[in-house]
Amino acid sequence: MAPAGVNTMRWDLTAEDIVSMTDGLIAETKAVYDAVGALKPEEVTFENSLKAIADSDVAYTNLRNNLDFPQNVSPDKVIRDASTEADKKLSEFDVEISMRQDVHDVLETLQKSDKSANLSPEFKRYLEKLIKYGRRNGLHLPKETQEEIKKIKKRQSDLCIDFNKNLNEEKTVLEFKKEDLAGLPDDFVDSLEKTDAGLYKMTLQYPHYFPCMKKARVPSTRQRMEKAFQSRCLKENTPILEELVELRQKKASLLGYPTHAAFITEMRMSKTDKAVASFLSELGEKMKPLGKEEMEIFLKYKKEECEKYNFEFDNKITGPDFRYYMNMVEEKQYAVDHQKLKEYFPMEVVTKGLLDIYQELLGLKFEQIENPAVWNDDVTLYDVVDVKSGALLGQFYLDLYPREGKFSHAACFGLQKSIAAMVANFTKPTADRPSLLLHEEVGNI
Repeated sequence: MAPAGVNTMRWDLTAEDIVSMTDGLIAETKAVYDAVGALKPEEVTFENSLKAIADSDVAYTNLRNNLDFPQNVSPDKVIRDASTEADKKLSEFDVEISMRQDVHDVLETLQKSDKSANLSPEFKRYLEKLIKYGRRNGLHLPKETQEEIKKIKKRQSDLCIDFNKNLNEEKTVLEFKKEDLAGLPDDFVDSLEKTDAGLYKMTLQYPHYFPCMKKARVPSTRQRMEKAFQSRCLKENTPILEELVELRQKKASLLGYPTHAAFITEMRMSKTDKAVASFLSELGEKMKPLGKEEMEIFLKYKKEECEKYNFEFDNKITGPDFRYYMNMVEEKQYAVDHQKLKEYFPMEVVTKGLLDIYQELLGLKFEQIENPAVWNDDVTLYDVVDVKSGALLGQFYLDLYPREGKFSHAACFGLQKSIAAMVANFTKPTADRPSLLLHEEVGNI
């Protein structure tokens, strides 16, 4: 295991490297679990059971992240595909080791022995969680049922990976005439690529989708964009979702839970699905008056807008209307001009300002590394240094702009101990146009 601050991530892996390292990682980890599972009750100690698993899991997670993270960020489709296949293979292996009856029995032996009394609070909790998860995987059930649960979990894992890959690889482009883009800021329209016929091209990525839904005056433009956005990968992902729903319920039933929701909430703060349903129901009732009031305002503005620009008024607020009229309320009732606000939030200024805040609050220093080894030229890498001691505590990557095949949302990925990557999709700056962030985008950072 690498010490804190030591970055062992590699971004020069070939597809062949990913395949061979995946097989090697599985073999090494399996050997550790085999050794633990082979222990006789009288041989079980903290060191050769629980600690061996904990150390193996840390090493496994670090290398696993290096193998499956590229599917979300690599600019090379060959690497993304290899990483996706590695993720599938490793996820199937995860299911296998999570359902090792022999290892589960060894851990239960340790928990019941006098040796467990000397465990640290952290290792006691770790042991309790492992045993709890073993039961949630069905290790207390007959062998035939365990095999059925294992098969379901493997299938679920493959489906989830395929679902995300389909979204990441989505390439839909909509084409609009200039008049279709009325209401959108000039700088946004000017930034769009054009077809040979002079039509403006918009993708379904966030830097195009959100401005369109908030500012495009023409209802049909918003409708086209919303329908396309909500229908991303419809053909590929609908069967996946349908099968996942069935598999989740089937697994929950095999484990003795009435629903998938009951299975999931057991380990959450809410504890039961009934508590969640009750909370949402009560909240919904309390919010109804406010929702009705806001919808009346939206309808008032929609009617005025339709009369002004000769659009048909249907006396409804639909999905394509919601962000547009919410934005209009902010502008008219609260004098919030998001286009003006953007001028105060250039990406470089926001990034520096937020990093400065965290440096001051946490007693840290973030030092950008020149010419770092990264997966794309847009990515930056920072050292995290403790101000008092000068010790290197870790590093983080920033990958902030869209590109083909990249993870399409915003998330922070833990890569290894003390190493993380923030992946997002903000508007990319150009030579003559800075990246200006909406206020809500500043909040996302």
